[in-house]
Amino acid sequence: QVQFVESGGGSVQPGGSLRLSCAASGRIFSIFGMGWYRQAPGEPREFVAGIRVGGNTNYVVSVKDRFTISRDNAKNTMYLQMNTLKPEDTAVYYCNHWPLVRGSAWGQGTQVTVSS
Repeated sequence: QVQFVESGGGSVQPGGSLRLSCAASGRIFSIFGMGWYRQAPGEPREFVAGIRVGGNTNYVVSVKDRFTISRDNAKNTMYLQMNTLKPEDTAVYYCNHWPLVRGSAWGQGTQVTVSS
């Protein structure tokens, strides 16, 4: 089973930027689509961005043109560059397969807080 470790979160002011990283264990990383998800307090976890094996990407409308997802299969790592952050982007960010794979475990996530 692949395990995920997210990092790179922090506290920034509105308009700021952060780059999240997702390190995945296992040699099968390169054969799966991967995605970023987030969960705000009191809200269900939601899809944010996904990247397929071939590099095609998909974003939720609220982050399109502000966030960029990328992956480095040689390093079993995925990234999320987040620019022009807004308070509504505040959440715990997680990475996982995209689409989700039955039984795939969630990591601890990384907290992103956008506040003035």
